[in-house]
Amino acid sequence: QVQLVESGGGLVQAGGSLRLSCVASITIFDITSAHWYHQAPGRQRELVASISMEHHTNYAESVKGRFTISRDNAKNTVYLEMDRLKPDDTGVYYCKITIPGGTYYTPLDYWGQGTQVTVSP
Repeated sequence: QVQLVESGGGLVQAGGSLRLSCVASITIFDITSAHWYHQAPGRQRELVASISMEHHTNYAESVKGRFTISRDNAKNTVYLEMDRLKPDDTGVYYCKITIPGGTYYTPLDYWGQGTQVTVSP
């Protein structure tokens, strides 16, 4: 089965930086899209960054200019570089990859276990 292992979370002061990593145990990682979600305490999980198989990226307005999503297909890894962190960035970050559907395959989402990011004032 596909496994996504996240790492890189932690405690940081406002204005600091963290780099999250998500390693996928999948042989067709290069055709997937990858996404990072943020779930703040008591709030809905929201999409903050996406990257396509063509390496096109999209960001939520709340993180645009501060976060950068990237992927290294040779390492089956997607990254989220987070700069100028704010207390509102606090929460659990989840990595998701999506395998596109086809005639003999249904589209599939796989989720990481989540990694905690805490930004102190």
